[in-house]
Amino acid sequence: MIRLDDVSLVYGRSGIAVRALDHVTLRFEPATFTAVMGPSGSGKSTLLHCAAGMDRPTGGSVWWDEVEVSGLPERRLAVLRRSRVGFVFQVLNLIPSMTVAQNVELPSRLAGRRLAPDAVDLALERVGLVHRAGARPAQLSGGQQQRVAIARGLAAGPELIFADEPTGALDRRTGREILDFLRAGVDALGQTCVMVTHDPVAAAYADRVVVLEDGHVVDDLECPSTSALAARLGAT
Repeated sequence: MIRLDDVSLVYGRSGIAVRALDHVTLRFEPATFTAVMGPSGSGKSTLLHCAAGMDRPTGGSVWWDEVEVSGLPERRLAVLRRSRVGFVFQVLNLIPSMTVAQNVELPSRLAGRRLAPDAVDLALERVGLVHRAGARPAQLSGGQQQRVAIARGLAAGPELIFADEPTGALDRRTGREILDFLRAGVDALGQTCVMVTHDPVAAAYADRVVVLEDGHVVDDLECPSTSALAARLGAT
């Protein structure tokens, strides 16, 4: 379970300070899929980064189960992130000189953890790319590269998945395949997924949609339809 208690994050100082999050309190229950939506500059990515332990709030606290991650020393926090979290971002950060399989394995190698012998192949099989394990990123399409990034985030079987606009640069068909993979991780593996998106179609894959405006939570919707989301966001 992920919990944000009265979380604020302010960038800058005094007259030029920007309050990206303003006293946000939220819970993300285990084995659920939550989409975070809102206009540009509403605090979506900041919320995701705070929940993932990548940014520290300037006020309030962030908890994973009974551990206050926002209060951990950086080294302990990094170890905890590597053991429990998978990241899927629009900026893929694949290493061009490495093969697909090596890119998928890299986070675990950096963390000093040994994956199960078949973990990389299973992750690539889930995203339909096991046959391209020996290819370099430049030999893949944009959609295939995004699938590699998802396989990298899922290979170690993390409990928590954080995804920032994972389908933003993809065509509709590939985007839906990516969303199917994330949905299956929640339904079949009991993972907890929090995804930032601007797309009502993508958000409709989630169990719940949290809407932000100006750093505040302004709506919290259970299983909304695509049309309901489009109407809600059109009114913001």
